[in-house]
Amino acid sequence: MSTTTAQRTTSATSAASAGYRTLWRWHFYAGLFVMPFLVVLAITGTLYCFQPQIEPLLYPHRLIVEPQATLRLTEDALLAKARAAMPANARAVTAPIASAPERSTEFIFRLADGEKQSVYLNPYSGEVLGTLSVERRFMQVDRMLHRKLLLGKPGELLMELAACWTLVMIGTGIALWWPREKTTARAALVPRFSLQGRALWKNLHAVMGIWLALGALAFVLSGLPWSGSWGKQFKALATAANLGAPPGSWGGLPLRSSMPGMRAGEHAGTADTRAETQSAHGAHASTHERDEHSAHGANMDSMPGMVMDDLPLPLTPWAVGNTPVPQSADAHTAQALPLGRIVALVASLGVSSGYDIVLPTSATGAYTISYFPADPKDERTLYIDQYSGAVLKDIRYGDYGAVSKAVSYGMSLHMGRYFGVANQILCAAISLGLAGMAVTGCVMWWKRRPQRSLGAPSRERAAPPMRGWKTGLVLLGIVFPLMGATLLAVWLADRTIFGRATRQPA
Repeated sequence: MSTTTAQRTTSATSAASAGYRTLWRWHFYAGLFVMPFLVVLAITGTLYCFQPQIEPLLYPHRLIVEPQATLRLTEDALLAKARAAMPANARAVTAPIASAPERSTEFIFRLADGEKQSVYLNPYSGEVLGTLSVERRFMQVDRMLHRKLLLGKPGELLMELAACWTLVMIGTGIALWWPREKTTARAALVPRFSLQGRALWKNLHAVMGIWLALGALAFVLSGLPWSGSWGKQFKALATAANLGAPPGSWGGLPLRSSMPGMRAGEHAGTADTRAETQSAHGAHASTHERDEHSAHGANMDSMPGMVMDDLPLPLTPWAVGNTPVPQSADAHTAQALPLGRIVALVASLGVSSGYDIVLPTSATGAYTISYFPADPKDERTLYIDQYSGAVLKDIRYGDYGAVSKAVSYGMSLHMGRYFGVANQILCAAISLGLAGMAVTGCVMWWKRRPQRSLGAPSRERAAPPMRGWKTGLVLLGIVFPLMGATLLAVWLADRTIFGRATRQPA
C-alpha cells in the first residue's frame, strides 16, 4: 500500500471514528433525558392498553352483573333510579351505552363542587351497585400519568419533549448500530450471549434497539398529534390545508336547529337538508383538556360556543375535537325527548352499542353522540335536537381529511384497539421493550461512568462536518419548536459545560 493510500485510509477511519463519537454523544444526551420518561410511558401505556381486561377485575361488583333472561329496564327508568341515588344538586351529564348482557349500566353525574362521579346500576333490577370518581378511578389516573405525569400543563410539555427527544435517540441509535466494515447481518441483528460484562449489555442494547426502532417511531408519531401543545398546532395546520376535520367543522360558528315541530321519526334521509342556521356565539378554541373542566359546574355543559373537546367524554375522535357543538332551538313549551327515544333513534341510524351520549343540561343543549370504536372507519359523531329528534349534524370517517384519517388509524393502533388482543400484546411488547432499553442504557452508563463527572462520551476536536445530521436536527427543531429550544440549550451546555475532549471507552 502506498503512503498516500495509507494516509487516506487513516484519515477516513479517523473521520468515521469522530463521527461515531459525535453521534454517541447526542445519543447519550437524548437517552439521559428520555430514559425516566420511557419507563413511565411504558408502564402506564401497557396498563392502559389492557383497560378492557383490567377494569372489570378492579371493580367487579360495579361493572359486572349476572346476565338474566328477563328484559332490561328502560334507559329512562334506570336514569331515574340513578338520579334518586345521587345528591339532589347533582346533574346527569353523560350516559355510556353498552348492551353486553354482563355489563352494568353507568351514568356520569357532575356534583355541585364540579367533581364527576359514575353511578352503576343492575340493568335488570335497577339496583344501585355503587359509585366511582371519574377523575380518581385507576385507569384515569394511569392515563393522566401517561399524558402529563399528574402535573398539569408542565407535565404535558415534559412528556411532549420526551417524545420528541426519542426521535433523536432513535435516529442516532440506528446510526450507531449501522453495520460497519465486515459486520454480518446475523451479528447485527442477533444477540451474542457469549459476550460478558459491559460488552454483553452493549450488544443487547444495540440489537434490541434496532428491533424496536420501527415500533418506537410509530408510537411517537401516532401519539404526538394528541399532545396539548404541538398537537393543537398540528391540528390547526392540517385543518388550514383542508387535510383535517370535515369541511365547516373547524373555525365556523355553532349550529342551531330550526324551531321544533318535526316529529322524531322524520329525521331519516334528511342529512342533506339539516338546518345550519348560525348562532351568534363564536366557537371557543379547543382546550384539549376535558379533564380540567370539572370546576365549571353542571350548568356549563352544552353551552353555546362549546366544542367537542369541552364535553364530558372519556375520549373524542381527533378529527372532531374542535367541532362546534350545535344547539337545539330554544323552545319554552316543548317537552324534551327522553333518553330512551334518543337511544332508539341512534340505533336506527346504525349505532347500537359502545358509544357515549352527552345529555343536554340547558334549554338549548343538544344530545351529542360520540362513537369511538376500535375500527376508525366506523367512527361517528351525531348531534340531535333534544325536542324534535332532528339530526343536526352527522360526522363520519368519510368526512375526515387525509391527515385526520391517518391520525385516527395511528391512535387506534397506539392504544392497542385496532386488531384486538394481538394489537394489545404487540403494544405491550414494544412498550416494555423500550423500558428494557432504558434499563440496559442505564447499566451501560453505570459500568463506565467516571467519578465526579456526567460521563458523556468525549467530543473530538476534529469532528467531521456531518452536515446531513445537523440539517436533520435543525429541521426537527423547526417542526417541533419546543424541542428546538431544548436542542439549542443542550448544544450550548455541551460547548460550555460538558465540552471535554478526553476519550472514554466505547
